[in-house]
Amino acid sequence: MSTLKVRVDQKKLDRAAYVLKCVAHPVRISIIDLLDQRERLTVSQLQEVLQVEQSLLSHHLTNMRDKGIVYTQREGKNVYYFLTDNTITDIIGCINGCKLF
Repeated sequence: MSTLKVRVDQKKLDRAAYVLKCVAHPVRISIIDLLDQRERLTVSQLQEVLQVEQSLLSHHLTNMRDKGIVYTQREGKNVYYFLTDNTITDIIGCINGCKLF
């Protein structure tokens, strides 16, 4: 038992918990999945696929931006959303592969 230890650095564990709390919502996980497929999307494009009210979608995107999950880039009238780190999309594979779901 003496060789048993936590294999992840505490700083990484803290960040993982922070990020997982942020994305722990079906709409937010769906946003991650869609941004993995297209790299960048507008609120209108996301809303078309997700079929949620724009105000609710904007709330989720603002929360994700504030937590550092997505960032934005304005091009004319459009604001595009991007993932800050594409490795977060690994969560989609974990969900699909997990027998608990």
